[in-house]
Amino acid sequence: MSDIIHLLPDSVANQIAAGEVIQRPASCLKELVENSIDAGAKHVRIIVRDGGRTLLQVIDNGKGMSPTDVRMAFERHATSKISQAADLFALHTMGFRGEALASICAVAHVEVITRQEDAEVGTRLELAGSEIITQETVQCPVGTNMRVKNLFYNMPARRKFLKTDQTELRNLLMEYHRIVLVNPAVQFTFVHNDEIISELPISSLKQRIEAVFGHTSKPYTGHLVDIATHTELVNIYGFVGKPETAGKNSQQYMFVNGRYMRHSYFHKAIITAFSGLLAVEHSPSYFIYFEVNPEAIDVNIHPAKTEIKFADEQAIFQILLATIREALGKFNVAPSLDFTNEVLLDIPQAATNPANVAIPRIQVNPSYNPFKQSGARPSPQGWETLYTQPIISEETSEQDVFLFSSKHIDENTPIFQWRNSYILIPMEEGLMMVHQHRAHVAILYKELLAQLQNQQGVTQTLLFPEIIELSNQDIVTLQTMLPDLQTIGFGLDQFSPTAYSITSVPVQLGQINPVDTLSEVIHYVQDCGGTVQQHWQEKMALALAEKMAIHVGKSLSEMEMRDLLARLAEKHPMKYLSNGQTIISILTHEEIQKRFY
Repeated sequence: MSDIIHLLPDSVANQIAAGEVIQRPASCLKELVENSIDAGAKHVRIIVRDGGRTLLQVIDNGKGMSPTDVRMAFERHATSKISQAADLFALHTMGFRGEALASICAVAHVEVITRQEDAEVGTRLELAGSEIITQETVQCPVGTNMRVKNLFYNMPARRKFLKTDQTELRNLLMEYHRIVLVNPAVQFTFVHNDEIISELPISSLKQRIEAVFGHTSKPYTGHLVDIATHTELVNIYGFVGKPETAGKNSQQYMFVNGRYMRHSYFHKAIITAFSGLLAVEHSPSYFIYFEVNPEAIDVNIHPAKTEIKFADEQAIFQILLATIREALGKFNVAPSLDFTNEVLLDIPQAATNPANVAIPRIQVNPSYNPFKQSGARPSPQGWETLYTQPIISEETSEQDVFLFSSKHIDENTPIFQWRNSYILIPMEEGLMMVHQHRAHVAILYKELLAQLQNQQGVTQTLLFPEIIELSNQDIVTLQTMLPDLQTIGFGLDQFSPTAYSITSVPVQLGQINPVDTLSEVIHYVQDCGGTVQQHWQEKMALALAEKMAIHVGKSLSEMEMRDLLARLAEKHPMKYLSNGQTIISILTHEEIQKRFY
């Protein structure tokens, strides 16, 4: 029998590696910019076309490469970052595997123009599909100009599964923010389709954060609390947002030795430090930087290098928790005990004549026996029948298949409002309880979704337009949602590169602030993700309905309650919202009787 095991060609091996290292244009951007940072660049210019699928260009003023190095850089496992296995435990650079450039040139057309400072001329190298097309000497400035064109041109399946240009641009900006937030000493410029999206000068760390997220609906200017601690184990510094900047879509970044990371255990420490200061389902914003001995971490456990293993996680957890709590207390963000205030307690004085005070008597029952059985023990006969009775699951119970209809709310049926939150309806089965806010959400959700699908929305023009400031990432999301928002009734005109003017709103919005509503809808859609039009519409309709619906605590008249219930029976007779939340609950007669026996 002949041998069947053979070595794969380098081009095939590089394409396989590209599946792990280069998953989308954002992955390519990360590798190229990190190489520029490792090369000591002080100015990095990023040029993107069509979300990165047509062109992704990174220009830097780093130290450049020699003619030999520029050719070796695209060989697999060729790197200048490490030379032996022991160097993996003393990493001071972003890249170290030597796989990125080889993977990129295997799935794209790559052109490199580079020159070192002591060289009079530079080198131009062009590759496609791991094959060198041309190499020549050219005149060029010091640094490296890397152009990646037609990503996944030779892998149609991978190119087909790339998302829309707006989605890919949003992912590019996400990677861009992770890099710029940890390199404030580097100037960055981001250009998409000949339009400058972001331009960040050299600045301090705090100024860099404010420059990146200063145009959001909740800007961080003046709302960042400094944290800093220095120990033999770890140095922690950075900023946490004050509780008023917290929300469901807060910006959360952690870095270790200049490298972005995700760490759920350390995130738990931050959430614990803010315990009692945030609203329900809100999370704080934070930008935290760790400096540890490279030997105490392992960054080589995931191809994206975002999952990092620490040797002393529990100790760092406690240090991080104490650091944030100290910072919140120092800036009077967290409540603290004040021992200087004298609190006068109203303590009643004792009677003037102690002889009139009677000593309480203790009554003891000498015949009480806690081990004495009271009553006859039930007979164990017939226990087999317990296992022969039909079992009704919750999924098929009568209560779960219940449909709300107009027969439950005729004009003679009394209805009540309890705690300005629930509507109570007596019925034959027991007592029906309707969550008034969720009921209104279900009604508005159906109406808004129908408007989106039929492209028929009722608009109310604002007397004075409102201006909404957004981040670059939010702008990209808003542009994707713009046709649907206009269909519902929002009138939006671009006021500046980072702001829109709201000229009209849907009639259902009423007196609700349109800026806050639109901001929450954008962030909700970002968190849910998705690119299918129907998916976008459903998420947008649900987010808008949550904002427009009557809130818990609002008093309703009997006519308003009956109108709400009638619309609920017509629009949404089911017991649950699309996100699984309960609208209607029934307290049966049996359950009520059990409470009295």
